[in-house]
Amino acid sequence: MGVGGHFWDLLKPYARFEGFDFLRNKRVAVDLSYWIVQQETAIKGYTRNPHIRISFFRTVNLFSKFGAYPVFVLDGTPSPLKSQARIMRFFRASGIDLSSLPEAEKGVSVERNRAFKKCIEECVELLELLGMPILKAKGEAEALCAQLNREGHVDACITADSDAFLYGAQCVVKRIQPNSKEPFECYHVSDIETGLGLRRNHLIAISLMVGSDHDLNGINGIGLETAVRFVKIFSEDEILNRLHDIARGEPLVIQGRNSAEDESASCSNDKPLKLRIPHCSHCGHPGKKIAHLKFSCEHCNSTAGQSCSHKPVGFKCLCTSCDLDREEKAKQKDASWKLTVCRKIASQENFPNDEIVQMYLSEHHGIDDRPHLQWASPNTEMLVDYLAYQQHWEPSYIRQRILPMLSTLYLRDMASAPTSDLLYGSYKFHSIQRVKTRYGHQSYVVKWKKAAANPIPQESDLPLAVDLDEPFDLTEDTDAPYIHIEDGGCFLSTDEDMELVQKAFPEEANQFLKEKELKEMKSKRKKSNSGTEVTPEKTESSTSSRVQLSIKEFYRSSKLRNSSKPEEDSEKGSSPPNNKKRDPSPRFSKSARRRLLFD
Repeated sequence: MGVGGHFWDLLKPYARFEGFDFLRNKRVAVDLSYWIVQQETAIKGYTRNPHIRISFFRTVNLFSKFGAYPVFVLDGTPSPLKSQARIMRFFRASGIDLSSLPEAEKGVSVERNRAFKKCIEECVELLELLGMPILKAKGEAEALCAQLNREGHVDACITADSDAFLYGAQCVVKRIQPNSKEPFECYHVSDIETGLGLRRNHLIAISLMVGSDHDLNGINGIGLETAVRFVKIFSEDEILNRLHDIARGEPLVIQGRNSAEDESASCSNDKPLKLRIPHCSHCGHPGKKIAHLKFSCEHCNSTAGQSCSHKPVGFKCLCTSCDLDREEKAKQKDASWKLTVCRKIASQENFPNDEIVQMYLSEHHGIDDRPHLQWASPNTEMLVDYLAYQQHWEPSYIRQRILPMLSTLYLRDMASAPTSDLLYGSYKFHSIQRVKTRYGHQSYVVKWKKAAANPIPQESDLPLAVDLDEPFDLTEDTDAPYIHIEDGGCFLSTDEDMELVQKAFPEEANQFLKEKELKEMKSKRKKSNSGTEVTPEKTESSTSSRVQLSIKEFYRSSKLRNSSKPEEDSEKGSSPPNNKKRDPSPRFSKSARRRLLFD
C-alpha cells in the first residue's frame, strides 16, 4: 500500500521504537480501513466478524492502556485513478490480459467494495457506541490523517500506507505491538529528511517514477534506488518542474553542460583528450618500463640497470594524472547514467501526471475549518447488546472488557473535577494494592469495591460459562480486570496509569507511597539484622521462604498423606472408595465471579 518499490524498506533504518507513554494524553488519527484490511487478511475465516473484534479491542487498549485520544477517519470516494489501479491489480492477480482493461469511472467498483462497505458501517456503529469521534475524508483516509497531523489537530497518524508522507504527515505509527517494551514503530519526517535528504516533493517525485496506488506502473526500467539517486540531484523547489521539462524532451543541464552537448560529443569520432601519462607495466608508477630499467624508478627506490618491484594485486596509482583520469571517467559515467534516466522519463506517456501531483499537494481533504473533536462516554448497555448480537459474547464478558475504558474515563473526570460519582455506578475507589511492572512499564493495581453488594449467591446458582471459540489475539489485553471476594464484599482490581491515579486520588496515592517506603525500610533492616546472627535453623527457614519450590517438592507431602490412607483403611478391613468427593471450596470460579460483579 502506498508508494511502490518496497518504500518502507527504504525508511526502515530511520524508524523509532517508542515506549508505552508515547501516545499518552495525545490525539492520534486512525485509518480505519487499515485496521480492517489487516485483520481480515490475518484471521479471516477463523473467528466471527474479525473487523468488529479488532476495532473493539484495539480501541479499548489505545484509550485505556496507552492513554491516547483516537480519532477515526473513513475513506471517501476514491479518485478514478485509484479505481483504475484497483481494477488493474485485480486483473494482474487473476492473470487476465490487461488489453481488455475497462476505462476508469468515477467512484469505486461495487462488486469489490460491497462487503467492505458493510464492514465499515458495522465498525462505525461500534465506534459511535464507544463514544469515539469519526471523520470522513473526501478521498483517501490517509490524506485526511496527514492533514490533521500537519495542521496540529492530532499528534500522530496510525496507518501503514506510505502515501501519508506524500500528503504531509509529520509522524506516522506503522505498527503497534502491545506485548513488548517498545510497542510503537514510528516514523518522523524530520528523521527521514536528515537521514535520506528527501523532502515532501522528493517523495512525490519518487512515487511518480516507481509507482503508487494511483499509478501501478510508474516508469519502466526505473526502480526505487535509481529514483532516489536521481531526485537528489535537484532541490525540493525544482524537482517537480524539472520532471516536466525532462518529459517534454528539454536537455538536462549537468555541471555547466547540457545533455544534448554530451550526447553529440559521445557520438563524435574525435578522440578525447588524454589526461593520463604513460605508466610502467611492471610496477605501475609513472614512466615507461624501459626508462625505469635504464634510469631507475624513484617510487620503487630501485637502482639503474635493475628492474623495479612488481606491482601487487589491486594496485592503484595515486599520482595526479591518475586522479584526474578517474575523476573524468566518473563524470562521464554519471552523465551517461543521467542521460539514460532522462530518456526513460521522456519515453513515458503522460508523465508526470498532474492530477496525482495536485492530489498530493492539496491542502483540503475533508475538513475546511477546525474539526470538532469530542470524546463521549460509552453507551454501555447498547454496546453490550450490540456485541452480544454480533459476536455472541456473554454480557458479563463484554462488561469486563469495557471496564478498563470506563475506569480511565472515571479517573480523568476525577482528576479534572472531583465528584462523588461511582465507577460504572457501582464501584468506589478502595485502595492501591501494589506497583505492577510489565514489559518495563509500571502501573498501579487499583482495588475497587462494589458500593452496594448484593447477597453472595451459591456457585451452583450461577449460570455456566460459555467458552469463546475464537483464537487468541495480541490486540486483546490479557490483563483483564481481576474479580475477587473478601470478607463478604465484592472487589475489582484494574491496572491504571500511575500519573492519572496520582492526579485523581492524590491523598491515597501519597499514603500508598509512604507505606511502600516504610516496607522497604523494614525489609532492609531485617536483611541487615539477619546478617549479624545466623543459625542453621534460621538459614533453612529463610531459604525455604525465599526460594520457590519445584512442583515435585511442593506436592510431595500431599502424595504421602494420600498414599497412607489406603493402608490405614486396609488394616481396618475396609476398601478405599473409588470416587472421592472433593471438599467444597469457598472460592468461586472465574466465570462465577465475573457474573457476580457484572450481571
